[in-house]
Parts: sequence; structure tokens; C-alpha cells
Amino acid sequence: MRIVRRVEHMAPLSGGCALTIGNFDGLHRGHQAIIAQLRERAGELGLPCALMSFEPMPLEFFNPQAAPARLSSRREKMRAARALGIDIFVWARFDARFASLSPEAFLTQLIEARLNARYVLVGEDFRFGKARAGDIDTLREFAASRGIEVAPLPDVHVDGQRVSSTRVRQALETGKPEVAARLLGQSYRVSGRVVTGERLGRTLGFPTANIRLARKPAPRYGVYAVWAYLADGQRRAAAASFGVRPTVNGREPLLEVFILDYDGDLYGQRIDVSFEVFLRAEERYDSLEALTDQMHRDVDAVRRHLQEPSAS
Repeated sequence: MRIVRRVEHMAPLSGGCALTIGNFDGLHRGHQAIIAQLRERAGELGLPCALMSFEPMPLEFFNPQAAPARLSSRREKMRAARALGIDIFVWARFDARFASLSPEAFLTQLIEARLNARYVLVGEDFRFGKARAGDIDTLREFAASRGIEVAPLPDVHVDGQRVSSTRVRQALETGKPEVAARLLGQSYRVSGRVVTGERLGRTLGFPTANIRLARKPAPRYGVYAVWAYLADGQRRAAAASFGVRPTVNGREPLLEVFILDYDGDLYGQRIDVSFEVFLRAEERYDSLEALTDQMHRDVDAVRRHLQEPSAS
């Protein structure tokens, strides 16, 4: 997959492309249906599939405090897009200059001059340009004058409701990773590098891989049964605590992963954590002994849910 870091700096795609545009946060089942339709039409037209997304997402630029939690980082989004068959991933840097583009400039300078789109797949509620002045009718009028095909996005429904990134966030925020998995088409995952922590878990008999997340996190604070995917390809059952660690007066959100029956060194490695079952909410304990007792119960619960027998 080719990656374009800044759309405004890219050389024009002389052969054209089939294009879809959006935040694509989480690459859920609705997004997967979009990409499947894009690939099908691109194959018929003999064009590469291109996906353009924004960094930061528009709301993060205009109102960072009100921006929702991200479901996927840049790295995770690109990795998922590659797996789904996208040929060209295009980033648009959403800054003051980009936000000031008129709808006409957005279409002529980017969609036409840079991307040379011959087929565009967007939703009926698609808005673009300064003050969101451009809409689907603006795009259709422009496309018709240049022989560009515009198609509506397919809707995907789960449990009787349209799949959306908002629904995925709501499921995670309420401690329902199994609902998020149905919407995503797979379990919710985060990826990060293992960093050195305070080593408190090791002193309690539960050495953890500490992962600081670069983005505002979506899941509810608490303890989860998770799968940890290690850099060497192993999949290991684990108990993960996500939160601010009130028992030890923590402040910043931290993901701590205790991998069952494992004594390897993970520092500096990048691992994936797949959220499977919400076990309990984050709590403050009166003593480290009480916390340790609860951690033993959490590990037992992980074994029950993920059916991992203890190593003998």
C-alpha cells in the first residue's frame, strides 16, 4: 500500500483512482462495506483504490476538548486499511489552511488535480470546504461536469441500528467490548510500545507490560480479559487494567497488561491488546494486600473466560 503523507504535496495520480473520503475511525463493519464496494468498482474500472482521511480529525482541530475518543491511531488505521485492500492511503493535514479551503478549491485542487478521482464513494451527509459549505449536491454537480462517477455509501446494520464509530465508542465506554466486536467485525484492539513503569506489579507478583496510549482512550476504566499479541507472533491470555490506578494515586490513564504464565522481557516491544470481556470497574483499595487479593481473582476470571489452563 502506498502512503501519501500530505495530499497537497503529492504528485498527481496520472492514471486516476477510485476514491472514498472520511475519518474512518475504527474501520468498523460499515467502513469495511464501503471499501468492499470501492474495490469492486475500482476493479471494474481498472483503477487503484484510494482512501483519504484526516489528521487530526476535524473536530479535534476545531474543538479538541469536545472531540470523542479515538478508536484507532494513525498506525492502526493504515494497517487495517492495508488488510482491507486499499492501494493508496492519503492523509490530509487538517490545519487552518486546509479548513479555509473553499468547496471549489477542495474539489479542483485535491480531488481533481492531485487525486484525479474517476469514481467517488461518499455518504449523503458528506460535507466539505470552509464552514462545511460543500455537500453531496456540490460534489455531484462538479463530478457531472468532469465525467466523474459519484456513488452513495452502503449502510450496514447490526442489532437493528446503523453501524457507526459513535456506536462503537458507546459500547466501549459502557464496558461492552462484545458489542463493540459485533460492530467492528473483530474484537477492539489497541497497539502500543511497552514502556518502563514503576514496577509495582512485579513487587506484588504480577509483572505487567505498561502501555501508554498516544490517543484519548475509548474503553471504560476497569479490568478486562484480553488477548495479547506479541511481537514474535504469540497470542497469550492476559488480564488488563485500564485506568488511572486510584489505589496508588495515579493520574494519567495507563494500560497495564499481565500476561498469564509468561516471564519474557517485553520492554521496548510493540504489542497488540484485544479487549474480550469486561470483568469489573476500576476500584480504589484500602491496602496493597487487598489489591493483590483482587488481582488473583481477576486472573482466575481471565482463565475462566479465555479457557487458559494454568501452566503445570
